[in-house]
Amino acid sequence: MQLIPAGPIETAHLFAPLHDELLALLSRLAPEDWERPTIAGSWRVRDVAAHILDTSLRRLSVQRDGYSLPPEDPIAGYRDLVGHLNRLNAEWIRVARRFSPRVLVELLEVSGPAVARLVESLPPEGDAIFSVAWAGEESSRNWFDVGREYTEWWHHQAQIRDAVGAPPLDAARWLRPVIELSMYALPVAFVGIDLPEESPVAVRVSGDAGGAWSLLRTGPGWKLFRGAADRPALLAAMDADAAWRLFFNALSEDAARKRIVFEGNAALAERFLAARGVMV
Repeated sequence: MQLIPAGPIETAHLFAPLHDELLALLSRLAPEDWERPTIAGSWRVRDVAAHILDTSLRRLSVQRDGYSLPPEDPIAGYRDLVGHLNRLNAEWIRVARRFSPRVLVELLEVSGPAVARLVESLPPEGDAIFSVAWAGEESSRNWFDVGREYTEWWHHQAQIRDAVGAPPLDAARWLRPVIELSMYALPVAFVGIDLPEESPVAVRVSGDAGGAWSLLRTGPGWKLFRGAADRPALLAAMDADAAWRLFFNALSEDAARKRIVFEGNAALAERFLAARGVMV
């Protein structure tokens, strides 16, 4: 199969309809549904909804309005950034527990469309205000930062849907961009693995939202391609549900080993299992 260098993935047009799906979902929840536990650690449904609101308000403040506060502690690297974001998230969740579900929905009705308009206004190849750190980037293009935000919106809504038993948004329109963007986590996961260029890593995700990707070592690093390389050193095969859950930290190690089929180098399989498309 011919390998094509991975390129831009357009998602800005999906924000408005995805937000509509979220509001429709939240409008159907019973009072007890808001308190259901989710796969997002200790967060309940109301906390996940509040987190979506928080990140939307922060993006509007910083990117649209040019307003931001400096971090309380210096950020000297990836671990500092993760700690900073975790503190911001925890602070907001504590405050948002004072809000009723109705208030959260009313605020989301304002913030969601505003973010959709913002991301649609950005030139895809322009310099992004935020880099995609989990992909190892110190600077990113708008299409990647916007895509990262889309994966956040999608997977947090998926957490709510899981918790309340609502059907997943797993059609190719919604899920394939999530999976494809998540593949950009793989070059970082394989840093330090030294293989000849004729020994690539191949990934196959089954289903309408799936596809095939490959990693090839290029100099000191690894590069992502679309398409499955022949005779890979490792082939990882899974369905789309297992793929998103792995990349978004929603699959236990035991479950991952049962749901992902590996053929080839066991050390490479361990690196694959550690890949995450979120800040952890």
